[in-house]
Amino acid sequence: MRRTEKEITNRREIDFILSKATVCRIGFNDRDAPYIVPLNFGYSNNCLYFHSASEGKKIELIKRNSLVCFEVDIDHEIINTGIPCKWSSKYASVIGYGKASLVTDPTQKKDALNILIDHYSHGESCTFPEKNLKEVTIIKIEINQMTGKKS
Repeated sequence: MRRTEKEITNRREIDFILSKATVCRIGFNDRDAPYIVPLNFGYSNNCLYFHSASEGKKIELIKRNSLVCFEVDIDHEIINTGIPCKWSSKYASVIGYGKASLVTDPTQKKDALNILIDHYSHGESCTFPEKNLKEVTIIKIEINQMTGKKS
């Protein structure tokens, strides 16, 4: 990271940003160009979880190349200094890399969906009808590396 004074190295602070963020952007490899998708997510045990339809571009790209990049950010504020080209912003972000896979085991799907729902409802428990479990696809990203940054 070029601006080391803005780097977040404390894992608790990185985990806090991940717990507070409401959108995670995943970057996929799409041959000649990257493909980025914003998604709802859950985070637990160094893994990110997403729900998806069973077909579509994300699923095709994961099957072709499972290596992904992700980004989350929180606490945005534009700082108007009154000087053109000297504006700034406040934020905290996490960028990371990992390997995406599709979760197929019904018990693991339930666990992943509970992690995802807990991220937004903070402890509300759910039951999932079998029909819904069969229809939904769960994407899991095992995080290999991540860094935080704040300004």
